[in-house]
Order: sequence, then structure tokens, then C-alpha cells
Amino acid sequence: MKFDIDYIAHNNRLTDANPYVKIIVSIALMVLTLVLDNIAFDIFIFILMAVLILGVARITLRNYVKFLAIPAAFAILTCIFLIFFFGTGKLIFDTGLWGIGITESSLNLGITTFCRCFACFACLGFLTLTTPIADILQCLHKIKVPVTFIDIALLMYNTIFIFLDQMFTMQNAQDTRLGYVGTKSTYKSIGMLFSNLFFRSLDKSETLQCSLDSRCYQGYLPVYKPNREDK
Repeated sequence: MKFDIDYIAHNNRLTDANPYVKIIVSIALMVLTLVLDNIAFDIFIFILMAVLILGVARITLRNYVKFLAIPAAFAILTCIFLIFFFGTGKLIFDTGLWGIGITESSLNLGITTFCRCFACFACLGFLTLTTPIADILQCLHKIKVPVTFIDIALLMYNTIFIFLDQMFTMQNAQDTRLGYVGTKSTYKSIGMLFSNLFFRSLDKSETLQCSLDSRCYQGYLPVYKPNREDK
């Protein structure tokens, strides 16, 4: 599942496009998706974003699917929970277990939520996969977003990639030592992986703070301004 979002954002046909336009389009369509509550519109937005990402930006289908995979898994689990445990009205499917079943309203709620989530994920994917983080932060800086918010966003963005790199490195090391050949060894390896990640994250946070202090950090991180003309 490892792939470099930052590399993709810097190497597609929409990288040099006006970042303000991409941000406005993504946020506006996302808000419309949430406000209109229309399944047909949600499907239209998802298809439109897929055309822009795959057809115009020429990002590969594999990378696009990887981007959607993790949030899609959470969305599917959430929608299944909504279908079985929420809603009133006539039962259309009864599991026979403690009154758990599917009603017309719960099924409609689950489908609506599923379509809305994927439409919003597609809008977010369009912005994330076609716009470098430097462009996004520079736009936020120009529209007078508080500096604290921009600094936190920048540090979180960098930390996420460091965290993922550490996780994949340890996972590959475990895999080469046959750490996932059986159920017992798999559970043990996963436990060791997360415990090591916890201590590594603490160590990295202390290293980051020392790095900031050694560079006379005064509560403000300069935002890089890309040297390109808006198209």
C-alpha cells in the first residue's frame, strides 16, 4: 500500500495549474455534495473527479485506488453499521439476532452516506493528488489563515510520512524474518510493530523539537513559495 503522495502531486499534468482554482473547486463541490443530499449528484461528482484525476491529470488508476482504499474501508464499515443498527420502519431483512435487521430507512441512510463519502473522498483526492503541499500552504498563507494552523498542518504532513516510512521499514524487516507466516506469529508481529511505532514516534517528536530549538524556532515556520507562474 505504500505510495508517495508528494511525488504524485509534483508529477502530474495539473501540478502547475492555478492552486486557488483547484482548492475552490474541490471545497465548493465537497460542500455542495454535503448540502444537496442527492445520490445522483454524488455519483456525478465522483465520476467527474475520476475523469479529472485519471484523464486530465493522468494519475494512474493504481495510485488513485490506493489513495481511496483506506478511507473507503472505514466508510464501508460505517455504512454497514448504519444499515443494521439505525433507521425505523418496515423490516426488509431480519437477522434473527436481538432484533437486528435492515429497514427501508436504514438502507437508504447507508446508501446515501456511502455515496456522499465517496464523492467527498474524490474531491479531496483531486486536491491532494494534483496540488503540492507547498502550493496549498502558500494559498492558506495568502488568505490570512492563522500562522499556527499552517505550522501545525506542515508539521503533521511531514510527520505522517516519517511515521509511515518507519512503519513500512519495520514491517518489511519482520516479513523477511517470517514474522507473518502464521496466525500466532502475525499477532505477535503486529503487537511488536505498534509498540515499536509508539516509542519511535516519541523519539521522533523529541528529535523534531530539538531540531526546531537548534534553529531558533520562534513559533513561525517560513512557507516555501513555489517559483512558478499560475496557469
